[in-house]
Amino acid sequence: MAFLKRTFVVFLLIYMAWTKVELTTQETVEVYLGDSAQILCQYNVTDGNNQPSDLFVQWFVTSDIRVSRKLIFYGDDKKQKVVDNTDYSDRINVTLDHQEAQLTIQNVQLSDNRQFICHVQEKVFGFAVVTTDLRVFAPPDAPVIKDVMTGISVTNEMPSKVASCEVRNSFPEPNITWYKNSMPLMSSAGHANVSRDPRGFFSVQSTLEYKAVREDEDAYFSCEVSFFVPGGVRTLESNSINITVYYPSTKVEMWRELPQGLVKEGDTVELRCRGDGNPPPSFIFHRKQDQDVDLESSGHVLILSPVSRNHSGIYQCRPLDSDEYADVKGEIQLPVHYLDPAVVVPKDSEVMLKGEDLTATCNALSSLKTHTVWYKDGKQVGTGNTLHLQDATYGTTGQYHCEVSAPSFPALHSSGSVHIIVRGGPQLVGEDQEVQLEEAIGRMVNLSCEAEGSPLPSISWNIIGTQNWKEVVRKSNEYVAQSVVSVNVTSDIRALCNVCNDVGTEVKAFNIKAIPSVTTPAPFTPAKGSGVIIVVIILCLLLLAISSVLYFLYRKGIIPPGRSGNLDITSERTPKDDVIEMVTLQRLLASFQSLRVCGFERANASALGSFLAVDVYRAT
Repeated sequence: MAFLKRTFVVFLLIYMAWTKVELTTQETVEVYLGDSAQILCQYNVTDGNNQPSDLFVQWFVTSDIRVSRKLIFYGDDKKQKVVDNTDYSDRINVTLDHQEAQLTIQNVQLSDNRQFICHVQEKVFGFAVVTTDLRVFAPPDAPVIKDVMTGISVTNEMPSKVASCEVRNSFPEPNITWYKNSMPLMSSAGHANVSRDPRGFFSVQSTLEYKAVREDEDAYFSCEVSFFVPGGVRTLESNSINITVYYPSTKVEMWRELPQGLVKEGDTVELRCRGDGNPPPSFIFHRKQDQDVDLESSGHVLILSPVSRNHSGIYQCRPLDSDEYADVKGEIQLPVHYLDPAVVVPKDSEVMLKGEDLTATCNALSSLKTHTVWYKDGKQVGTGNTLHLQDATYGTTGQYHCEVSAPSFPALHSSGSVHIIVRGGPQLVGEDQEVQLEEAIGRMVNLSCEAEGSPLPSISWNIIGTQNWKEVVRKSNEYVAQSVVSVNVTSDIRALCNVCNDVGTEVKAFNIKAIPSVTTPAPFTPAKGSGVIIVVIILCLLLLAISSVLYFLYRKGIIPPGRSGNLDITSERTPKDDVIEMVTLQRLLASFQSLRVCGFERANASALGSFLAVDVYRAT
């Protein structure tokens, strides 16, 4: 459907002496491709007497170059003819009367974008001509934008190709405008290439050339196509694209990825660098102390394994994409902590004599403050790097461990040890080194010899006076040895207990005087202090005899029992008194039964008890 963009009236006045012809038409008719267009040609022809005249109407089209014209229709109000064998033979229709002739063009084509001529002729006296431009419009396809496959470096001196925008199937020729972040760029930023296909459509391809800056990495570019339509101008916008911008690093960050926390000798250290350039750059690593020596690295990672204290220092990294004149670098301080093996003095083992003093030290060189603890048999025995052992005993002997640690870095620890050996010559257990005994001939006497020392002393016997003896007990622990021999007394005997170790020797002597055997139920052989025992027995016998006499006098009534333990001879004797007296005697007998004084045997005590019991019985 055609519509009028603007109309103006062209008046063509043909002045003749006797006739006047007036024509009116549209200057321009605009229509979309494929629609129908109507071109109206109005006329008014009268003679001097204002009488209507007969008119003959013709429609022409101009050629492409507008030099010649071609007839496509002719006729009057009685007869019309569409010219055959033209582009319009089957697409036009003309209606006319005495006032107007309307040309209708169906299915408008791009080739119809031309000038149409209305020619009206009065049959006898003259004609008039008016022209109308038919403008055909075809909206283009949506614009297609493509970015470059590679990034754009800001270091390029000349503008770089950023993107291309293509518009197809448009008529008439469209226009392309470039935008960055919705703001139009200067027209010089794009270079257009216009082409026309055989069908007559225009295709426009525009290339954006632009000198990128660092901030363009976040920018969005688009293209907009503007094209004419009947009655105005319309636009279509492409998708937005983000370009890849390459730029060197201006800042570098360096950090330690591994390990977390403090670093000790033997660890694997991983240092990393990151620059703000695009693409992420690779780096050169070196120590600040040795800037001329590049360290072997992989891209942005430097691995040091295993590290030692010699790796301590300041490490730097420089990006490979930075300007060679720019001082862009990252750096980090790497302290490698250490704790050397503990050195113990005295070393390994130390021998000391019983009663001596010893000072042991444990030291370990470290980069941190240390704490030292001493242990023996799993128990803490001291703190600090010095251990004082005073007045050594055999219990002082053992393995002493020192544990050195860094409180601020528990992973650092070291240890050492020293074995302390306390030596001492044999020392006999008991005060007497020479024992005097009297034993009845035929008795078996046990002689015990016990001594302590380090190394553990050995015990041997030298017995003079009899061959009839044997060792019945031999036992020892870490420091104490004991030996017991059983000797058959046949004559005077001298027994020597020889105790010795690497440090010294001790001797304990037993002198046994053999006495003739006494006819007793069970002869006893005091092992020690026989004279004292005999005196005790005599006193007991005297005491018992006195008690028997007193008891006899009491029973006869001569001595009455009294208070405070005295007998009252005036009081009567009661059964209760007998019971008390018998209990006292029984306790006395029990005491003798359990008597063991310095080798006094139970059998001898039993014999003595039996003797006393008989005397008491006789006294009653």
